[in-house]
Amino acid sequence: MTVLPDDDLSLATEFPDATREQWRHLVLGVLRKSGKEVDEAEAEQALSTPLDDGLHTLPLYTAQDAAPSPGLPGFTPFVRGGRPEGNALGGWDVRQQHSVADNDAVLADLENGVTSLWLTVGARGIPVDALGRVLDGVYLDLAPIVLDAADETGPAGRQLLRLYEERGVSPGAARGSLGADPLGHEARTGGTYDSAPVAALALECSERYPGVRALTVDALPYHEAGGSAAEELGCSLATAVAYLRDLTGHGLSAEQACGQLEFRYAATADQFLTVAKLRAARRLWARVAEVCGAPAAGAQRQHAVTSTVMMTRRDPWVNMLRGTVATLAAGVGGADAVTVLPFDHAIGRPDAFARRIARNTSTILIEESHLSRVVDPAGGSWYVERLTDELARAGWEFFQEIERAGGQAAALASGLVRERIAGTWAARSAKLAKRREPVTGVSEFPQLAEKPVVREPAPEPPPGGLPRVHRDEAFESLRERSDAHLAATGARPRVYLAALGPAAAHTARLTFAANLFQAGGIEPVTDGTFTQSGAPEACLCSSDAVYEEQAADTVRTLRDSGARHVFLAGRGSYDGVDTQVFAGCDVVAVLTATLDRMGVS
Repeated sequence: MTVLPDDDLSLATEFPDATREQWRHLVLGVLRKSGKEVDEAEAEQALSTPLDDGLHTLPLYTAQDAAPSPGLPGFTPFVRGGRPEGNALGGWDVRQQHSVADNDAVLADLENGVTSLWLTVGARGIPVDALGRVLDGVYLDLAPIVLDAADETGPAGRQLLRLYEERGVSPGAARGSLGADPLGHEARTGGTYDSAPVAALALECSERYPGVRALTVDALPYHEAGGSAAEELGCSLATAVAYLRDLTGHGLSAEQACGQLEFRYAATADQFLTVAKLRAARRLWARVAEVCGAPAAGAQRQHAVTSTVMMTRRDPWVNMLRGTVATLAAGVGGADAVTVLPFDHAIGRPDAFARRIARNTSTILIEESHLSRVVDPAGGSWYVERLTDELARAGWEFFQEIERAGGQAAALASGLVRERIAGTWAARSAKLAKRREPVTGVSEFPQLAEKPVVREPAPEPPPGGLPRVHRDEAFESLRERSDAHLAATGARPRVYLAALGPAAAHTARLTFAANLFQAGGIEPVTDGTFTQSGAPEACLCSSDAVYEEQAADTVRTLRDSGARHVFLAGRGSYDGVDTQVFAGCDVVAVLTATLDRMGVS
């Protein structure tokens, strides 16, 4: 044992350890100074952050916040990763999505950092008979191919297996997934397709192509419908169990059946929730494999995709930042493969520049940030371990609810999944409307003069099934009304901001009001007088002290000048003021009513 020299540097060891009770007492003092009357037992809860599924994140985590042992990387329960080495040997699989029969784009991606291809095949993507042409020049023994062919999975899967044979790819060298997902197809479209050929493909892959998986358990339909992390986990688990029953019923062993599944999850800019979700998913699947008698097959293979729900159509450049955070979270969470959707994905078909930025996002995190060199970087964090445990329990609870309802197919048919997710999205929509969940470039810091990014339209998603939602949709609807008004009249709807008192008094609320109205496409006017502004409505902006002195007289002046509606930035109540706008108000409701009054259709 090495003995360190006594250099009189004790690193504060002579001081007693601070206790959680001491910390709570200090927190209580701060809360009371801010006007919140809580007792010491409630102090910690007052600073917690509510999440979906009834979960909360606490302001402080210590060793007292115990969670079940996550085990070791590569060993049951696989919380810390499905392989002992994690992504340390070269990083995660950089998987780019393609939905156009463009061989040049495919080769450009593979030559510049992409390591596998995710191909959308079928009526809204690459024709099945064009698969060979799209993959011309691709080394199929080096680049895994993942298909997403919906109801054309059978023909597309057969075509890919034929390409392996025709191009002399050894069955043991082939890698990828045929992407069969009958229940995912039902969730997206409301329709069904014959799942019998899927079992045949799985049997063939299991016997002849050990590196190719026949089925994908895609949780994206539930995330894209507005589902929470636990709902995404519950639905994916119920779907996977349904596939296990089907495959073992067709003659595959439990271990073989587990080996035919790849799981797909959304990665969002909520980085810690994404990390915990991927870790919890591996723990839950390990438990299912253990119960099925195949614990050795419980290492879940994960494909993470940056969320479409978080992507915006306005100021799409911010999507690069969202995608970077989501990719970081996917990598830290231990995803085996990561797809970064291009920043213009929500607008139309991505261009070459957007695809380049998407693939380089992973490359920079792997090669320059060295993110993959550490196996399970979040492991040992009291916060992440506790959140992983709580999320796993919430996901398992929803999974059990689905199973009690008869399984995933029955839960989809009965509307259980739709209703549960709709409730979650309604609650989140309320937070978005009040800007409790701000969307940069949309509900916060919008730019009315922004030049729109134009792309070739992408095919419309198939009708039916679960809805597809976006965080920006309520504000996007308001902006579209403003754009139409601009196109028809040559000007946007306007509101006059009446700044009262010195700049120190009015600047904060003037900025707040300008930001709020621009989120609905309403141009704020601050120069000149109300009559010169051309605006039908006005908003007072200043401090409470100035309002007491000047608000009543200013409102009368505005009314005499023709103001049809008067806002006040703040919570004060004054004669003649019609609406108060403040942090936490329902911004969407305020802006919708304003456009309605202004005749903006």
